[in-house]
Amino acid sequence: PLGIEVAKMVECTTIEEVGSTGVGAMTLAFLIFIVSTVVFVFKANNGGETRKYYYCTSYICGFAAISYLGMLSGQGWLATTGCRQFFYARYIDYAITTNITILLLGLLSGASTELIAGAVGADFAWIGAAFLGSVSVVSEVKWLWFFINIGALIIVSHHIVVLFKAAAEAKGGEVAQLYGKLVWLTFLCWICYPVVWLFSEGFASFSISFEVCAYALIDVASKVGLSFMVMSANDVIAAGGEGTEFV
Repeated sequence: PLGIEVAKMVECTTIEEVGSTGVGAMTLAFLIFIVSTVVFVFKANNGGETRKYYYCTSYICGFAAISYLGMLSGQGWLATTGCRQFFYARYIDYAITTNITILLLGLLSGASTELIAGAVGADFAWIGAAFLGSVSVVSEVKWLWFFINIGALIIVSHHIVVLFKAAAEAKGGEVAQLYGKLVWLTFLCWICYPVVWLFSEGFASFSISFEVCAYALIDVASKVGLSFMVMSANDVIAAGGEGTEFV
């Protein structure tokens, strides 16, 4: 498969690349992520009982900032079928940051280690299938990976929306209310990813710049939005107990 992709790249006389609008969106997203990372690193160093949550938010925003810096530097991409620019750096980011998000939600809700591990496993399948679908040359294979991607996302969503939420409600009080807000923000953002994929890496209907802008908007909402919601509820989290302990 790698050899086929390289051959496809060589055959391209021109490649549809990101334009100035897309570069602007990536630049803005990078700046938001890097500033947010600095804020959360500071909070982690002064977080006390809530430090572990700020470690999560620091790495969520930090890895996203690294990904966007790589894409802005002209790295982390290749040309896929149809001679479209494909930023695979994005999927390295997602494989890390979505799992840290799951860990954050698991810690906050008090979900068991087994439930968190189950969600993480499904998450790797979700991101991996999306990546493999993006680089597939054969159309039937591409759509097979897309449906695997959707199936894995359903499993992930069931964990965080149903199983984790039940654990949070068992804790009760303001923690349960906070978790409800965080998980719905996460869920609504995450289900937007396959929609954008469908019309970009899938049907190639979106321009590269529009694709980049759409992904950047979802990234900022799902990562920075979630992280600042956690920070704004610092007192609630501190009073809500220690959550899951890994022993």
